[in-house]
Amino acid sequence: MDLLEPNLLCFLLVFARVGAFFFAAPIFSWQSIPTTVKLTLTIFVSLFLTGAVAHPGLPRSYSALEAGLMMSGEVIYGLALGLVAFYIFAAVKVGAQICEREMGLSMASILDPMTEESGEPLGILMEMIFILLFLAANGHHVFLVTLSRSYETFPIGSIPAIDKLTASIATAGSTMLILGLRISAPVLAAFLLLMVVLAFLARIAPETNILFLSLPLKVGLGLIMVGIFLPFIGSFVTEFAEWLNKLIPL
Repeated sequence: MDLLEPNLLCFLLVFARVGAFFFAAPIFSWQSIPTTVKLTLTIFVSLFLTGAVAHPGLPRSYSALEAGLMMSGEVIYGLALGLVAFYIFAAVKVGAQICEREMGLSMASILDPMTEESGEPLGILMEMIFILLFLAANGHHVFLVTLSRSYETFPIGSIPAIDKLTASIATAGSTMLILGLRISAPVLAAFLLLMVVLAFLARIAPETNILFLSLPLKVGLGLIMVGIFLPFIGSFVTEFAEWLNKLIPL
C-alpha cells in the first residue's frame, strides 16, 4: 500500500493540523486529560474534517519530502490557531492575577488540577468557573468551528503565511492583556478609592499603623468586589467567540 496515496495523505495533513491545535489550545492541552482521550478525540475530529472540509483533498501522490514539508506547514497552522485561542482564553486568569497582586495574595500558591502547575487560588477559581460556563454554553464548539474555518482561509497543503500567523498571535497576546485589565478594572477602581481613604486617614491620624490596617482591608475588599462581579464573567463566553473570530488570520 502506498503510504503517500492522496486520500491517506489528506487525512495525515488534517491530523497534523488538528493535533497541533489541540496541543496548544486551552482545555484540550491540559495535563489532566489522559493522552488516550486526546489521541482518540484528535482522530475522530480529523476523520470528520477530512470528509467535511478537506474534500476532495489532494490531486496527486507526493514524495516523502513533499509530504513532510506539507505536514510541517499544517503543524504551524495548528499551533498558531491554538496559541490565539489560548491567549484569549487566558484573559480571565490574567484579570484574576492582577486582582490577586493588588490584594497581596500573589505569594499564595497551590497546584492547578487542570494544568498540574502551580498557580494562585483566585486565578484558578475564576478560571474553573469560566470553564464551567464555557462548556455549559457549548463553547467547545467554537474550537471546532475555528478549525473548519481555517481550511477556508488556509486550504490543505498550502504554504504557511508566517507573517499573518505571527501578526495574529501578537495581536492575541495584546488582546489578552487588554481583556484581563478590563476584567480587573472594577477591583482596581475600588482599590484606588481605598488608597485615597487610607491616605486621608494617615493625614488625620498619623499614629495609625496604615500598613497593618491596609492588609486585611485590601483582602476583604478584593473578595467582596470579586464576588459582586463574578456573575458577569459569563458574558465573556460570547466575547471569547467574537474575539476568536476576529483574530483568526485571514
